[in-house]
Amino acid sequence: MNPRERVMRALNHQEPDRVPFDLGGSVVTGMHVSTVYRLRQALGLDAPGAPVKVIEPYQMLGEIGPDLVEALGVDVLPLTGTSTMFGFRNEGWKPWVAFDGIPLLVPEGFNTDPEPNGDLLMYPEGDKTAPPSGRMPAGGWYFDSIIRQPPLDDAHLNVEDNLEEFAPLSAAEIEHFQSEAERLYTQTDRAILANFGGTGFGDIALVPAPMLKYPKGIRDVEEWYVSTVTRRDYIYRVFERQSEIALANLETAYRAVGDRITVVFISGTDFGMQAASFISPKAYRDLYQPFHKALNDWVHRHTPWKTFIHTCGSVVNLLEDFIAAGFDILNPVQCSAAGMDPFALKRRFGERIVFWGGGVDTQRTLPFGTPEQVRAEVRERIRAFAPGGGFVFNTIHNIQPRTPVENLLAMFEALREYGQYPVESS
Repeated sequence: MNPRERVMRALNHQEPDRVPFDLGGSVVTGMHVSTVYRLRQALGLDAPGAPVKVIEPYQMLGEIGPDLVEALGVDVLPLTGTSTMFGFRNEGWKPWVAFDGIPLLVPEGFNTDPEPNGDLLMYPEGDKTAPPSGRMPAGGWYFDSIIRQPPLDDAHLNVEDNLEEFAPLSAAEIEHFQSEAERLYTQTDRAILANFGGTGFGDIALVPAPMLKYPKGIRDVEEWYVSTVTRRDYIYRVFERQSEIALANLETAYRAVGDRITVVFISGTDFGMQAASFISPKAYRDLYQPFHKALNDWVHRHTPWKTFIHTCGSVVNLLEDFIAAGFDILNPVQCSAAGMDPFALKRRFGERIVFWGGGVDTQRTLPFGTPEQVRAEVRERIRAFAPGGGFVFNTIHNIQPRTPVENLLAMFEALREYGQYPVESS
């Protein structure tokens, strides 16, 4: 069974030959570049000091190259746009050294300035004449968005101001998606996870708009969350217009890529905290579900694609509503959050939604446990989620910096050992 067939069987709630594995298929299922570097060194894929590409500078994610895909048996490849979260293109690679001394390659638009305290400032579109939109703390690992909230005048709020980053796909972007989808489909046998952008309603990573030079509208994170209650009608109109743009872009994208892709990333909006969801099911149904359902319904009517929602934290009380909205896949399946016991999730929802993630905890076990503890947790999660299909193995969100390589190797070995069907069930 090849990787594409393996993933499709799992997505159709059938048991493939082994549990499919995703690493790097999206910006929420990848690995920090420093960890990619150390893993590649440990596997003997690179000479000492060989740099690794940063393919997503906001979270500083490293490229999971074809040799690493092959070495680890990864079943999923990404199809993404040409621009980064900071608005510059992933091209024109140049050397850069991280705070921990790791040699990297970054896009030519990756232009930073140091602050007196050692922080690094990043600029939208790489343009240093614009105000900086990101900050990496001294000695840090990622960039944080800089809030650039203009003064708000409720009497003159303009919906279009919160839509500047949502636009029809350009001819160049359409051509990129078409050629990349064709290359990935014909030159590999992997499943393809596409992210065309613009389909995440209220994704808080995007609200500050680090890709825009001079963002307008509601751009402060706290103000945005408050506005979902105090300015609900305004937010709803933003979502209505965004939905119109997103539906048109999905249609355009489908004409370009056709049936070549397997999964489409629809939403990365987080609805959960460690202890509970931070909105009620009613609030989700009122403000978000109509738009999620519109996009999912279009995808299911016109394409064979499966739809993907990423939402961290405890979302067990929202899962019925996610399913009703038409989502096929839940990620990252944060089993450490309240109510997210893997065996209970599988019993209640396993026939109706695919669990993509949940394979091992990236907050505690993978970075701070022993290899034996990693192996035990991987085995438990496979026992919980794998029977009957409906499971793609991935860690719970991106693999973080300073994760011990021996723990990563233990995870891969356990997946190979325990992930063969039929799996030991609960």
